[in-house]
Order: sequence, then C-alpha cells, then structure tokens
Amino acid sequence: MNNVFKICAVLFGILFIVSAALQYNDPDPLIWIVIWGVAGVVTLAFAFNRISFPIPLVMGVAALIGFFYMYPEKFEGFEIGAGDIKNIEEAREAFGLLIIAVVMLTLGLRGYLIHKSKSKV
Repeated sequence: MNNVFKICAVLFGILFIVSAALQYNDPDPLIWIVIWGVAGVVTLAFAFNRISFPIPLVMGVAALIGFFYMYPEKFEGFEIGAGDIKNIEEAREAFGLLIIAVVMLTLGLRGYLIHKSKSKV
C-alpha cells in the first residue's frame, strides 16, 4: 500500500473513532458509537494490512444500504432549526453512513485491485 493511501486510511480511521466518541449525546448513542467505532477499527486494520479486502467491501455495501434506508422522507439540511428535527437527524445519520460507505468501498476496491494484480504475477 503506498504511503499516501495509508496516511489517508489512518486519518479516516482516527476521524471515525473521534466520531464514535462524539456520539455520546446522540438520541440513540450506542448504535452510532458501534457503527463509527467499527468503521474506525476496520479502516485502521486495513491500513496496517491486518484484514483482507472483502471486509471493507461488505461494510461499504452495508453502509450504502443504510444510507438509502436512513435517508429522510424530506431532506431539510443538517442545521438544527432549519426544519423538522427528525428529518435533520435522519439526514445527518444517512450522510454519515454515506461517508463510511465511500471510505470502505474505496479501501475494499483498492485491496481487491492489489490482490488481483499480485495473483497475476
């Protein structure tokens, strides 16, 4: 894994763990602490070659499905006071899952391409 990609993966892993820590005041904190925490651990593990590419791929697909499931009926933005708090909370949660999905799918696809190129040699 090249250094730039590894640095980005470590950075996202740390950001995901920080995001997990910030969920303590969420209306449903436990589930989001677990989601962000697992995303952080998997990202860091992948950055240091401790897990294989199918794990982030599966997590990315699951997070993408979660994004579509959580997306609010009416998108009203992310700012408190800009609309119905339920819609705003759902939008925040949905787009958090989208961020996780993009990172996990990027890691998984990169891992797959590296694995594929090594198996050809």
